[in-house]
Amino acid sequence: MNLRALLALVSIFGSAVAIPIPSSDQTNSSAPSSHGTVVNHSKPYYLQTKYGLNASEEYKYFQEPGNDEIHAHYDSRFFKEPVPKEQRSQTLAHIVHSYFEFFSENNLETWIAHGTLLGWWWNGKIMPWDWDIDTQVSEATLLRLADDFNGTEIHYNTTNPDAQHSYLLDINPWARQRDRGTGANIIDARWIDMQTGLYIDITGLSQLNKEKPNEWGCKNNHNYLMNDIYPLRATFFEGVVAKVPYRYEAVLRDEYQDKALTEVHYNHYTWDPELEEWVFDEPVEGEKDEEKGEKDEKEGGETNGDENGEKDEKEEKEEEQNEEENDKQYE
Repeated sequence: MNLRALLALVSIFGSAVAIPIPSSDQTNSSAPSSHGTVVNHSKPYYLQTKYGLNASEEYKYFQEPGNDEIHAHYDSRFFKEPVPKEQRSQTLAHIVHSYFEFFSENNLETWIAHGTLLGWWWNGKIMPWDWDIDTQVSEATLLRLADDFNGTEIHYNTTNPDAQHSYLLDINPWARQRDRGTGANIIDARWIDMQTGLYIDITGLSQLNKEKPNEWGCKNNHNYLMNDIYPLRATFFEGVVAKVPYRYEAVLRDEYQDKALTEVHYNHYTWDPELEEWVFDEPVEGEKDEEKGEKDEKEGGETNGDENGEKDEKEEKEEEQNEEENDKQYE
């Protein structure tokens, strides 16, 4: 049985035990964890109290060190330098494990969304060109996170005792503001790797249109039918138990169109059905030689141009000197 068939089978079983829309029951945020320890837990801070429902005072809460495709996926507070490509997938996998295990241990409902859901659909992993992870929660869960878990810092244990992994659950002060507002705070919360600044974006779904009670949406204008989301399906993502929407293919087609589920070439990667992996497109020998030839020709042209320019300048100076000497002879 291949990986995709296994994921689909797990999803079918998961639908029978899917967690319903959460109740408002409270759980103890300091409950012992088999995977890590809660280092500290801050109570809701003044920003949330002062600005949580005050749209006129809105400013962008989460900040990134840049807007390019690399720096835009780090939290400025914890960013030092980009994670090397060869370490990125493992770093993101640790973030995924710590997140879903923390949510499970505290009976908090969450599921995979957007490009992360697409990566799960292909092979249960983060796509190799993806820099961040996207998850969603219901509004009820989001408010519970804000009230009971905001500021929680987790130390996560791995098989390497020398590696330190700490994560921060940070709720945006404007999470209670469920309309889009200025658009500066469409991300409601983050699960942040405190060593690197890489993070999981968490967005809440709310009933935004009273005339459409079966439709929920986030502040970034993504809308969903509730029977497309619930009941959630249990599955595996990066080797950890996770949840996905009930009609996950309908959700993906609505956001990315059909080609996202059929296109096997993307962003210099090709899908290998036997390996069930996205494989980087290494240039073939002919292409390498052609690229090298173009590079050598370009560099050679620049060199020859410089040499010719220097030669012409030298000849001009010699001619000027000869003319001056000739003029002196006839004086």
